[in-house]
Amino acid sequence: MPPEPVRDARELGVIHDIGYRHYDGPRLGRAYIRRSLYADSAKGAYGLGRAARTKVMPMLLFAAMCVPTLVIVVVASVTGGDELPVGYTTYLVQLQVVVAVFVAAQAPVSVSRDLRFGIMPLYFSRPMRPVDYVQARYAALATAVFLLLAAPLTILFAGALLAEMPVGEHLPDYLRALVYAVLLAVVLAGLGLVLAAFTPRRGLGVAAIVAVLLVLSGVQTAAQAIAVEQGADTAAGYTGLVSPFSLVDGVTRELVGTDSPLPAGPPGAVGTLVFTAVTALVVLACYGVLLRRYRRVTGA
Repeated sequence: MPPEPVRDARELGVIHDIGYRHYDGPRLGRAYIRRSLYADSAKGAYGLGRAARTKVMPMLLFAAMCVPTLVIVVVASVTGGDELPVGYTTYLVQLQVVVAVFVAAQAPVSVSRDLRFGIMPLYFSRPMRPVDYVQARYAALATAVFLLLAAPLTILFAGALLAEMPVGEHLPDYLRALVYAVLLAVVLAGLGLVLAAFTPRRGLGVAAIVAVLLVLSGVQTAAQAIAVEQGADTAAGYTGLVSPFSLVDGVTRELVGTDSPLPAGPPGAVGTLVFTAVTALVVLACYGVLLRRYRRVTGA
């Protein structure tokens, strides 16, 4: 057969050089990826860098934590007393509902959508491992919760200084309260992320976290009140193990001397050791469960 005539070049396949080239810049590695995910997650907890509607809930909750402290500071300045109407740690314990709602609203934002929409393979298509993902998400939510707790404490402390209250008394109380805020943020972030990681739908995650945190707090309050009324001081002290708020309160109450609105704390040195051990166990367990969860999801 005679050869086919040569067709017009426009009918033939053509490889175009459009200027793509291999990346030859610095490769920053896992540490940079982890820091970037941490920063994005921490900012995202307050809706920063995201759509306006995502800022509404966290900013309202942040205001709910801070606005009462402004009123307290004004009242303290007008009355001219040497003490604030409420203790630093006591204020945080009294507003635990707001803190619980914040954790419930933001923990699913950190992890639930990644699981629900199946985008985890995109994260791990880069040199990133499950341990990096868990560490970044955990640290970011703990940081966001800590800022929520530390902001009203700082306002109270600044108000005390402006009212010319004794710095030698308020500075130690403020620093002790910050220790409480750090421990509470780590514990709540761990519990919130674990619950959110097993409830991919955000609505279910929010409901589960609120229910668990508030039910545990209610059970602890009721059980402790009953034990105190019946004179069972040891049992009343150990009821603090039920709720994360009272658990951390018990640790810092005995170890660093924070103020507390609870009628009973850990019973003696043994109780303090038990509270400290349980707090550490909760944090380690949450981290381990999260790591196992994402290793199973990714098959790593």
